[in-house]
Amino acid sequence: MAITIERLRQTFSEGGAQEIYREIKSERNFLGFARQYVFDGDCMVARSALWGLTKASVDELSELQVILNNLIDLAMRTENSTVRRLTLNIIERLEMNEEDLRTDFLDFCLEHMIRVKEYPSIQAVCMKLAYRMCAFYPELMGELKRTIEGMDISFYTPAVKGLRNKILMGKPIDKWMKKK
Repeated sequence: MAITIERLRQTFSEGGAQEIYREIKSERNFLGFARQYVFDGDCMVARSALWGLTKASVDELSELQVILNNLIDLAMRTENSTVRRLTLNIIERLEMNEEDLRTDFLDFCLEHMIRVKEYPSIQAVCMKLAYRMCAFYPELMGELKRTIEGMDISFYTPAVKGLRNKILMGKPIDKWMKKK
């Protein structure tokens, strides 16, 4: 079955997301698919496209490296929390180098990781991304740690608290930190 906007507008299950992923994989066109559907103004289309892309491996997603800034812009401007979460999860799986540091995105991540009313999954991925960006600059890492120390942990889930503690103790938080 061909991937169309109408098909992506449908609400579907995990199995549907896997099916979309398999079709993208068989076409070997992750970048073309992302450019065509991820930035669609219809949040249902974007959500379904992003959900399918989250099933891809890091190697497969590496095709999206060239649109990293577009993905960052989408994550920061969307009002849809599901689109934001899925986009941030894809960004988190892409490489981020020192030259990729965007202060607007760092500020966004710092704000959303401590926002009490934010979804915990968004808080956690924003914390990971902020950590990755701050790792390039000791002065920014100091600011990040002070921000994290100032969090009233009673408002956060165990997963966010655990990630916070790992950062404060200087432990690797994911595969990107283990490479260094």
